[in-house]
Amino acid sequence: MNSYGLFMLLLAVYILMMVAIGWHFTKRQKSVIDFWLAGRRVNFIAIGCSAAASWMTAGGILAVVGLYMLLGMGSIWGFVAPNILALLVIALLVGKIKHLPAITQPELLEQRYSSSIRGPVALIITVVMILFAVADIKGFAMVLEIFFGLPPVYAAAIVALAVSAYVTLGGLSAVIWTDVIQFFFIATFALGMAVAVTGSATTTDIAPSITFSDLFSDVPAGWWNPFSVGIVAVLVAIFAIIPGWITEQDPWQRVWAAKDERSARNGMILGSFFIFLVFGVACTTIAIGLNHVYPEIPAAFSKIGMGAIAQAEPALLVYIFEHFSPFLIGLAGIGLAAAAMSSTDTFATSGGSCLSRDIYQRYMKPDATMKEMLAVNRVSVLIIIASATIGSFYIDGILDAIHIATFIASASYFFPLMGGLYWSRATKEGALAGLIVGFISQVTLTVIDLANTPALSPAYLNSIHPLLSNHGVILGMSLSGIAFFGVSLLSKPSKVVNLAPFFKEAAMELEKTIVVDEADPEYKKIRAIMTEEITGDRAYLHISLKASDTVNWNDLVKHITDKYHEWVTPTGVDSVYRLTKSDMLACITVTRGESDKEIWLSCEPRKENIEQSRKEMFIAFKEVSKISKEMGVMFTLP
Repeated sequence: MNSYGLFMLLLAVYILMMVAIGWHFTKRQKSVIDFWLAGRRVNFIAIGCSAAASWMTAGGILAVVGLYMLLGMGSIWGFVAPNILALLVIALLVGKIKHLPAITQPELLEQRYSSSIRGPVALIITVVMILFAVADIKGFAMVLEIFFGLPPVYAAAIVALAVSAYVTLGGLSAVIWTDVIQFFFIATFALGMAVAVTGSATTTDIAPSITFSDLFSDVPAGWWNPFSVGIVAVLVAIFAIIPGWITEQDPWQRVWAAKDERSARNGMILGSFFIFLVFGVACTTIAIGLNHVYPEIPAAFSKIGMGAIAQAEPALLVYIFEHFSPFLIGLAGIGLAAAAMSSTDTFATSGGSCLSRDIYQRYMKPDATMKEMLAVNRVSVLIIIASATIGSFYIDGILDAIHIATFIASASYFFPLMGGLYWSRATKEGALAGLIVGFISQVTLTVIDLANTPALSPAYLNSIHPLLSNHGVILGMSLSGIAFFGVSLLSKPSKVVNLAPFFKEAAMELEKTIVVDEADPEYKKIRAIMTEEITGDRAYLHISLKASDTVNWNDLVKHITDKYHEWVTPTGVDSVYRLTKSDMLACITVTRGESDKEIWLSCEPRKENIEQSRKEMFIAFKEVSKISKEMGVMFTLP
């Protein structure tokens, strides 16, 4: 059997294994939390593997190796260092992020500001996720073309069909646990290639004989200097690329999916280490070895500059094709296929959650039942994958797609998001101004730069001034920041209901002492039907109420928010919160159940506060029951 036949056989087995994982988790999909956040039950090892695998794309590995070959350690600021540092910074932010009850960042921004900002941010994140997925498909297309001579459409079809199969079945649970397996494949592939390439480079079969120690010292002057690309490139990474990846939605969703703060924080740190291991150690070793095996590539760089990237990016694939047996080529193909899928599935779920939660449920059908939403979730994932598949035929560069997406994200919502978390004076007007100014300016700068840059020539904006490098992202972010802070200071402060989930001093105005007679027969009945589950440092309390007739959801929401000031809809009428504390996960939430005759009450308090939350669940039940009775609908208790 030739290498292509072996690859297809191994790929079929691999995909079946991924689909089996998705099928296993489909049985646990009872709510949008289960689908998009894996039920908030994920341990730190799985979080770490998934966070790392999400950025170890096939295209990313090839691009990183290619940049190392041409620029040495100075190239780390374009991709490697931002990945490592972004996860470490997110680990520091876990305490602020984890207690917020959001499923998506647009939902969080609505909680902080207003509904006016949720839709635009959801659309921007969706576009960014599609662009990230395009880079994965492009990288895998290069693999199939060099290994087997297949056109790009095959890569698009394989990734699209495989990822859509297991993601639509198991949601984020399937993504995270397939990422664990995919990380194993990726790490094994990268470390194996490092051993193989250095072995070839130190033998006389391919190049002049050289010792292992001489291989790492026989590099151009300045190769090991991380600042060799210049201080401007480093500043762009610090102030543009890293902020974009800190505020990227998919690692935040993994923080929300972790079973507790400790698991989330340790998972981010572990993911950062795994990225360093693959990109920082394995890819560096591969690049040094390939430069010795193919000395014509660094020589071409001295003549044509970054035009040599066309040879450097596929160098690892060429090496594998020329020196490996058909069986090993098939295995290498599987390792790179795992890299492509491990990222595409992440971006599909992240972008799909915005379409489902932030567009469909928020604006199109707020009263959708959980059963309807599970179907919409799966369709949303398919839309993201289909869009990325189409986009892969129109975008050429791997890192180009990643950087364009990152720069748009940085300029658009870095200040509204991070400013909203840490600056109580930020307002919805300021956030919207920062978002619009940043998005329009960055897209305009990118279009101008691309349209005026001839092939294989330095970037147009960079030729005007070094600070305008990377499509002028520093300018785009600066304009966004000026608009955000300036308009916020000129507008009225945010309401307490928007500040309470983020700032304890605002939440103190809402807190009340809860008194319930535990001997009350009705309280005992509620305790009997209340389900409780301990996960990490949180308890999950849930009550499912069946009504005597169809519940008019919009009327219920209107009446309960009018009668009781504690009940609010900070993220739209699909969820109603009894806002009585700053920890919104611990606040009682009322949502639609599986049918239009069912509603759910739930909360996620810390374990030490579970008794207080049981009593508040009872109070919430009485308030909801009173409103529904006035509407002519009764809830029956066992």
